[in-house]
Amino acid sequence: MTAAPRRVELTPGYLLHHRPWRDTSRILEVLTREYGRLTLFARAVRGPAARLAPVLQPFRPLLFSWSGRGEAPLLTHAERADNCAALPPECVLAAFYLNELLLKLTTRHDALPELFDHYHATLAALRARAPLEPALRMFEKRLLELLGYGLELTSEAGSGAPLEPQGYYQFRPAQGLVRASARLAGALCGASLIGLREENLSGARALEDARRVLQTALAACLEGRPLATRAVARSMARKAARS
Repeated sequence: MTAAPRRVELTPGYLLHHRPWRDTSRILEVLTREYGRLTLFARAVRGPAARLAPVLQPFRPLLFSWSGRGEAPLLTHAERADNCAALPPECVLAAFYLNELLLKLTTRHDALPELFDHYHATLAALRARAPLEPALRMFEKRLLELLGYGLELTSEAGSGAPLEPQGYYQFRPAQGLVRASARLAGALCGASLIGLREENLSGARALEDARRVLQTALAACLEGRPLATRAVARSMARKAARS
């Protein structure tokens, strides 16, 4: 893990988050393929006359240039890498969820090209209106793997016995998958776990079991830090139910 080099020209990346800085500038959190996640200061990018304001948008592949060594170099240029379509409106919150996971679980200046490629591919799938839930579950699974927290989906913890499609299991973050009764609330079906391992999730039960085991694993990595996008999703679901 190293600090960003003094000068970089047109390296592929995505804008994950931004916040105001002084009157017309912003602090950017970006994910790049070669240099990992880093913070950039962007001057004069706010306001109607800001040339880069239309370019610095999330979920679009960009090319970033910056100058200056240290934790937060200065953005010198940005341009779109291609003219891909915008995300469908129904996928925008899910894409912000991906960004929030990256912001909270990755380390600055730690280049993970495979993770960048997976994020890029997931956004492309969402733009193409691929089924949302399987796309999110695969992103979560591979994110955990690439960060070194991948799930053991081959065998039971302790005994090492292979997972059985007809069996039921409980996931314990510090231990792994242990055999459980089918009557246990929240028991995970072995067929669902095998499907997640093989990245072949079909059916409501498989998707729900995958969601629960992955969210439990992510919660352990987050160490109590809440996800704002999940709170927004729950609020939207409650409003939809009332209406």
